[in-house]
This record gives sequence, C-alpha cells and structure tokens, in this order.
Amino acid sequence: MAETSNGPRAVDWLLFLAAPVFFSSNLIFGRGITGDIGPFITAFIRWAGATLTILPFIYHDRQTCFAFVRQHGLLWLALGILGMGICGGFVYWALTLTTASNATLIYTTSSLFIILFQWQFQGRRLVWQEVLGMLVAFVGVTAIVLKGDLQALRHLTFNIGDFGILLAAVAFAAYSMLLRNPAAAAVPPLSLFGLLAASGAVVLFPPAVFEVLAGAPLPNSGSDWLKLAGIIAFASLAAFYCFQHSVRVFGPAQAGVTLYLMPPVSIILAVPFLGETFEVYHAAGMALVIGGVVLATLPKRASARQAT
Repeated sequence: MAETSNGPRAVDWLLFLAAPVFFSSNLIFGRGITGDIGPFITAFIRWAGATLTILPFIYHDRQTCFAFVRQHGLLWLALGILGMGICGGFVYWALTLTTASNATLIYTTSSLFIILFQWQFQGRRLVWQEVLGMLVAFVGVTAIVLKGDLQALRHLTFNIGDFGILLAAVAFAAYSMLLRNPAAAAVPPLSLFGLLAASGAVVLFPPAVFEVLAGAPLPNSGSDWLKLAGIIAFASLAAFYCFQHSVRVFGPAQAGVTLYLMPPVSIILAVPFLGETFEVYHAAGMALVIGGVVLATLPKRASARQAT
C-alpha cells in the first residue's frame, strides 16, 4: 500500500485520521492498568498478543519475513526496541513517575524530532508552513494540558520520568524514519507489523521476566484481561498499522503530525466513556490543534514534497 503517482487516496487520509483515534483508545483501555500490572509485563503481553493475532499473515509471507529477519536482523531488532520497547514498556514505566500532562506535552514533540532528524541526516528541506502548523498545534496541546490557565506553567515540575518520555519521543521519531528503509518497505504491511510486534515481544521478554521475579503485579481479573485485549486490538494492531501505512504514503514528518491529534481525540473519547466534562479550553485547544494540523498537512510545492 504505497503512495500512487496521483497522490494520496481517500482511504490513505482515512487511515491517517484513524491513527490518533486508535492510539487514543489506550486512554480508555489503559485506565486502571498502570499500577495494577507491571509496566514491562503489560508491554510484553501487548506485543506478544499482537504477534499471535497477526501470525497467519506472517506465515503466509513466511519466505519474505524470514529473509528480512535473516538479512536485516539488526534493523528488525532496532525497530522493536524503538517502537515497542522504549515506546511501550519504558513509557509505561515513566508514567509511574510523571504526570499524564507532562507526558502529553513532551511526547508530542516527536513530530518535531522527525523533521529535525530528516533535515540533519537526510537533507530534508524545512517547510515553513509545516513547522508553523506544528507549533500552532503544540500551542493547542498546551492549552488543553494546562486547562487554559497559563499560570499553571509555574507549577510544572520535571523528574526522571519526564526524561524517559523525552527519550520515547526521540525513539518514536527514529522508529518512524526507519520504517521508510527499503528493506522494511519490501515486506507486506501486515506481515511487517507482525514482525515488528514479534521483535517488541522479544526485547520486552527479559525485563518482563525480571518484573515477575521481583513480585510485580500480574493481570488477575477479567477486567484486566479485557483492557489488555482492547490495547492489543485497538491501541496496538489498528493504531500501529494505520501509522505504519501513513509513514509509507505521506512520509515520516507528515505522519508524525497525527500525534498532535491525540489529545483532542482523547478528550472526545473521555466524555462518553469516562464521564469527563467538555470545557471551553478544550474547544479552544482543539481548534488550534486542528488548524495547525491542517496547515502542516496542506499540499506543498513539488520540490518540497520530493525532499521528504
């Protein structure tokens, strides 16, 4: 599923917009998981479950998959470490030390890291409307996180967990860039995702075992397993597939813009599912985020698009 010569199709934009919806479903299914199950245990179950679910596709393309792992083993492990290890179990661990507000603000900087990395290492041209759009969207995210109160900036504090989230933002940017590697692009999308889920399960297994031996809590109720199933189906399989497709079609920088849509989408989901109240600052922040995303994803000049 690659970009056609006529540009992105309607289904490509649909998957682009679906990515933040599925990522944000982690808010619904993950509420109550943190603290009840060890963070690396949670991440291992998440990606092991995703691997088992998509195993039929891996088996169907087994020759291509085995060739990719055999010939590009380091790339396979690197993608698993970056996308599923650091951005999975490590993030769950960091969230036990920092606030959701800090994590939201810091993690959305990943899209800026994507542009900076491409500019520094791939000669990508900086497109002013793209950067401006991301900055406008970031202001919108800030308005939502601070609940419209600029004075709240004085009360923001940072700890080791925040640096963990920053590391995850950098890791997700690197993961997004590596997805464009020709070797990875040669593997059918669903099979590639299954391989990356398997890689994540492999790298998360040792710390998960360490947590079990240390006495970390395990899932022990139907509610725990239901939430884990939701995380596997929606926040993992659906979300990462949509994002992976967006990277292939739009490129890492434009796909990364979907991160800014996660806070407003989370708000929309939280109102009916978690009983939260929709406030005026939510509307203002969402307007800024959506406006910034539209500005950042408007068609660029051909020369600028080729540089991505």
